[in-house]
Amino acid sequence: MNIATPQNHVVQAPAPVSLSVRGTQSRFPVHRIYCVGRNYAAHTIEMGGDPNREAPFFFQKNPDNVVLDGGDFPYPPRSSNVHHEIEMIVALAKGGKDIPLESALDHVYGYAVGLDMTRRDLQDECKKASRPWEIGKAFEHSAPMGEIVPASTIGHPENGAIWLKVNGDIRQQGDLNHMIWKVPEMISYLSGLFELQPGDLIMSGTPSGVGAIVRGDVMEGHIEGIGTLHTKVT
Repeated sequence: MNIATPQNHVVQAPAPVSLSVRGTQSRFPVHRIYCVGRNYAAHTIEMGGDPNREAPFFFQKNPDNVVLDGGDFPYPPRSSNVHHEIEMIVALAKGGKDIPLESALDHVYGYAVGLDMTRRDLQDECKKASRPWEIGKAFEHSAPMGEIVPASTIGHPENGAIWLKVNGDIRQQGDLNHMIWKVPEMISYLSGLFELQPGDLIMSGTPSGVGAIVRGDVMEGHIEGIGTLHTKVT
């Protein structure tokens, strides 16, 4: 039997991606990154949707899209309209399929502040052509993230301010209780579509006010009770 080892890979294996964990020297290894689309009513309306009719839908980013610990966000190629989207990240400690709503929070390790950076012009082209969104969403450096804060220290936030400033000016502002689909509902619904795994992240949607950034901008995202993330556009 040919057992896989680092020595018998035919090309160099990619380095694992992991996030720092507040208050420890430990790291949180990233498996998959799921993203919930249009999960705040005001943002759903600004993007042309109807918050009263949409079932939750998901897209993915890749672990190697992550920008760690306040690193810079390089402005991506082939786009002239890149948008910021501040989001709360849910980090899973346990996986499973068809997870009951009542026990969904037992699967959560912690929470973090993140940005779902979007090449809006390319995403809009994909929407018009009924094509997948990857070129607009899952490009290099498209997921700046801060440290994970364990739920064992802060609980499971249901309320709290979430905002994003660009160069000190407020752009996005909302509250976690404005989410249409709450964290247990996201986990339970998503686990009916995929077998969730330890290390999975769920980006839980963004409030209204998304907008364009340019090189030189400094983004500051904050979620009450979780933390603040600074990222410069280069």
